Amino acid sequence: MDSLNRMAIELVDEALEYAEEIGIGARELENDATVLDFGVEFDGGIEAGLLATEIQTAGLATPGRDLDEVAGAPIPHVELSTDQPALALLCSQKASWELATDDFEGLGSGPARALVAEEEEFHRIGYADVFDLTALAVESDQLPTEAAAEQVADFADVETSGVFLLAFPTASVVGSVTNAARAAELATFRLSELGYDPLDIVSATGRAPVAPVAEDERTAIARTNDAMAYGGTAHLVVREEFDRFDEIPSTAADDHGRPFGELFDDLEWDFSEVPAELFAPAKVTVDVLGGPTHVFGETDEELVAESFGL
Repeated sequence: MDSLNRMAIELVDEALEYAEEIGIGARELENDATVLDFGVEFDGGIEAGLLATEIQTAGLATPGRDLDEVAGAPIPHVELSTDQPALALLCSQKASWELATDDFEGLGSGPARALVAEEEEFHRIGYADVFDLTALAVESDQLPTEAAAEQVADFADVETSGVFLLAFPTASVVGSVTNAARAAELATFRLSELGYDPLDIVSATGRAPVAPVAEDERTAIARTNDAMAYGGTAHLVVREEFDRFDEIPSTAADDHGRPFGELFDDLEWDFSEVPAELFAPAKVTVDVLGGPTHVFGETDEELVAESFGL
């Protein structure tokens, strides 16, 4: 397999070339790192969100959009498919880099994680990347600083001039789009956490509604999680049968049925206290090659509509 970061940087070049057309901006920091603004000071848009998703998955997944309904209201939905779920979703798209310095905080996802390769997913899959350029998508309501870029460069073992940071708030069009594109990733991650070999997941497809942009980050975080846990669906093609497929969807969680805003408030917005089982699509089909096809979970359109303010 080619370098995830090399494939992602080709897409970063595309973003830089067509920045004006997709409503994003770019600037070079004093330490020569590059920040691509996908929604902090620029508006971004759905096309920008789809391109950011491609970069997050290192070009190994195909995102698309269509117009569907939530409680009778036309709402864009994002669908993403990949035949390389272990690499595209677990080794790249997964949001797990807590980028924190004295002057910046954000949640990172993308192929830069594969240059560090210290998370359990990389040990399970047996993959680590080596490349001299890297991309990290950072969900934050502020633009990354020199210190943030230096942290990425240090961890990824590249020069700061080789660091490209895509920044966007959750409360942005790109934030809503990229979060809606995570249904396949979350289903794949959940199945892997349950003990299933991620290399036996042959293909993954997911779909979720794009949350309306909220007025603040907390509302946006709640909405995008509601969109997934109560409106997201996924389809997995796998090689082997497994007795815990029913635990993949969010409906398996004890707290399922509670809006995320309410749950976060009760937990004082300590994300580490949220049951991991809730971070999953609402409904999942698992197609075992040469075997049975399982369907588990259910969506809750009424809850999604209320969360979206429809």
